[in-house]
Amino acid sequence: MHFLGIEIGHGGTRAVALDLEAAVISAEGYAQHAWIEGLPAGYREQDPAMWIDAVNRAVRQCLLAMGPAKDRVAAIGVAGPQRGLVLLDEGNRIIRPAKMAGDVSVKRQADEIARAFGGGPGLIELVGQAPGVDSAAAECLWLKQHEPYHFQRAANLLTAQDFISYWLSGERVTDAGSASATGLFDIRRRAWSQDLIDFIDPGLAALLPPLSVSDQPRGLIRAALAKEWGLPEQVQISSGSGAAMLSALAAGCVSPGTVAMELGPTGIIAGVGDEPVIDLRGEILPLCNATGGWLGTATASNIAVAPEILRRHYGWSHEEYEANVAAVAPGADGLLMLPYFSGETMPRLPEGTGVLHGITAANFTPGHLARASAEGVALGLGYAMSRLRDLGFDPPEIRLLGPGGVSPVTLRLLADVLGIPVAPVSSRQGAAVGAAMQAAVSFFHESGESLGFAEIATYLVSGDPRLRVEPDMQTHELYQEMMSRQQYLVDTLHPAGFI
Repeated sequence: MHFLGIEIGHGGTRAVALDLEAAVISAEGYAQHAWIEGLPAGYREQDPAMWIDAVNRAVRQCLLAMGPAKDRVAAIGVAGPQRGLVLLDEGNRIIRPAKMAGDVSVKRQADEIARAFGGGPGLIELVGQAPGVDSAAAECLWLKQHEPYHFQRAANLLTAQDFISYWLSGERVTDAGSASATGLFDIRRRAWSQDLIDFIDPGLAALLPPLSVSDQPRGLIRAALAKEWGLPEQVQISSGSGAAMLSALAAGCVSPGTVAMELGPTGIIAGVGDEPVIDLRGEILPLCNATGGWLGTATASNIAVAPEILRRHYGWSHEEYEANVAAVAPGADGLLMLPYFSGETMPRLPEGTGVLHGITAANFTPGHLARASAEGVALGLGYAMSRLRDLGFDPPEIRLLGPGGVSPVTLRLLADVLGIPVAPVSSRQGAAVGAAMQAAVSFFHESGESLGFAEIATYLVSGDPRLRVEPDMQTHELYQEMMSRQQYLVDTLHPAGFI
């Protein structure tokens, strides 16, 4: 029996086929996305119709690679980004492009919402989190104020994953995980916040989808699409969820206290809780989990940007970049990089810029710059982990997944920065695998058979003990000092308007 998982990412859409009996990924497909060009400064948008085309191409690649086994596909699940609101009119036509992560055009509206409810502390008291510039809440207010015609035409508001699942099934619902990332959701009650909705527009409530249960399917694949793809008409479509939630599932992090980290285009660290993970400082984002609990999450947006800029500048391959990182001792002889080449979410610097601190004649070399960029990124993840510790997380290890987690240099650096063993898991496809796992759980639940999230994680998720890296605690102490220095620079320069 096979289960398909789809992930809508910023750079492209991935599809994977999970062979449940063999416990392997039997096929993959991938299609790239393009950004809309020529937009004003601060805008970052994509056309949701492009996601449909990308899903179609990625799934077709996957099914072609499966051959006759595609007849045994039983269910499909979809994961999507935290940001990506889709507006549909009464005829299910896309009204406008979707604003994506990095779009700061709605900052004034985010500030307006915060002022109305007593700032960040007031919002955290009200709904458990403070919706920011990356929230659908701020975007809805922006639409009402800047594009009232589009706002008035809207009949449905859907996240990226719910939009694709709607296209797959014709069923308009969402799960608590997806809803919790919109900024319109009460994390503690796992319900839409009427107070926030009424402040933006009372009519907004009618545009939001009803909530589904994470371990139950939303419906069946559309008959026309099943015929087009050559799939059985009884293929189920699961509820789907956000990438952070399904990445945690793919890492095998289901029980409270476990922590997953995914290294891809962005870095995501997520701790699983059996109660809402509320951060009164507003740095760790509390979300509802796709398995019924809660998550405390943080995202490092520049994890791939900073190394890529260094590689491009010096014309290095990935291997040459890592060789330069490895050739310089920890600490880069005092050179410290704040790698905010684009807006950052941890710490919250939506319009941040980078800093190179501690330059000397001895350390201003390509190798030191490579080391400083890698350490700067890892220190940001280390700070996120330190904030999770403040909230009660003390995991025995970090479960690592994603394409960025296979490098020995990266594994050593992360273990030393985090001060915790780092254990790569078998999955390299992240949230797409989690989406397939969720689809399997919902399929068996609907079939009356017992298969829970903990059981499927135990069965499918494994790691190679030879890749597990223990931290060097002496180097960890050095990195703790560097992390303090990095945060001091942020806390000093950001309020003054220098980053």
